Amino acid sequence: ARWWRLAADQGQAVAQVSLAVLHSAGIGVPRDPIEAARLFRLAAEQNFVLAQLNYGVCCEHGRGGPQDICEAARYYHLAAEQGSARAQLYLGRLLLQEAAVGRALPAAPGEAARFLAQAAQQTGD
Repeated sequence: ARWWRLAADQGQAVAQVSLAVLHSAGIGVPRDPIEAARLFRLAAEQNFVLAQLNYGVCCEHGRGGPQDICEAARYYHLAAEQGSARAQLYLGRLLLQEAAVGRALPAAPGEAARFLAQAAQQTGD
């Protein structure tokens, strides 16, 4: 974890994501969801798709900070636009879910269907 920390502190996105995963699970470092979310966000801001997806998950479920559905949708959208099938699936699900309960996001069933279809095309389902 020491080498990941050194590289992460220098702004290396891969190291930030790797260290975030370690902090998420408590592998070789203390389990720290706040630090994990912070590192995922730093790498996500560098347009690293895996970090965008994982930071979206943190935001959606309130891991490492307060739940923020709008921020989750934003980061899922960034990753989905880069072709992440998982982000497309998560964003489509989130848009449908939020439309059904009328919470944080405006109803966008057409956009949800588009992202779900993109995810299905990539996975063959």
